[in-house]
Amino acid sequence: MKHLVITSLCILLIQACSSSKKIKDVDNSETIKKDYEVRDASSTIRPGWIEDATVWAEENKKNTDKFRYFSYETEPKVSRRFACDASKANIKSDIAGEITTYIEKSLGSSQEGDASIDENNPEVVALREFVENTLAEKVQGLIIGAQIRKSYWEKRKYLKRLGAAKDFTGYTCATLIRMPKSRIQDAMDRASKIVEDKVDDPATKENVKNALKKAEENMLKAKKGLL
Repeated sequence: MKHLVITSLCILLIQACSSSKKIKDVDNSETIKKDYEVRDASSTIRPGWIEDATVWAEENKKNTDKFRYFSYETEPKVSRRFACDASKANIKSDIAGEITTYIEKSLGSSQEGDASIDENNPEVVALREFVENTLAEKVQGLIIGAQIRKSYWEKRKYLKRLGAAKDFTGYTCATLIRMPKSRIQDAMDRASKIVEDKVDDPATKENVKNALKKAEENMLKAKKGLL
């Protein structure tokens, strides 16, 4: 009986300790292994805006009420010029992709569980395919007023001994873009009109209009990443 009581107390102590255990964030910066060495760069410090332009802008007290900030970094290219040209060119498609993603997510959420919408309706299917496959390309032409604020490049030596597939030298380049929110809203309005015009059925059109309005609200108030 004495042994039973002691055992029970031990179990209770173990459970109490387990329930009070805290989960802590772990700094894994020392354990992340890169498969390259930086041999040259445009700055000795890698800018924070590369990782999250919106948060960087807020922390550095930029005019985030009037502007939104975007950044894009390339994969390694054969030359610095090619990498930086690609970074500048891709930032517009990156913004267009974000606008399209907000629209796609909002449309999906509005249609989910709505019994009035027939998922097999040819008009609904065509609209979904248009948004997924074509809209981003059309939105790129609506991106006006994007201003290049900063750029940063690195010359990297990728090494097999560090985990790279092969030994090679590559250049990466990142670009920071500032775009007026009024221009983003205009692009969203015009993108929404393109999507809305693809629908003829009155009930579906109303559902689409409400979803597009929600998409615009979400993008303009976004702080970090996609909602």
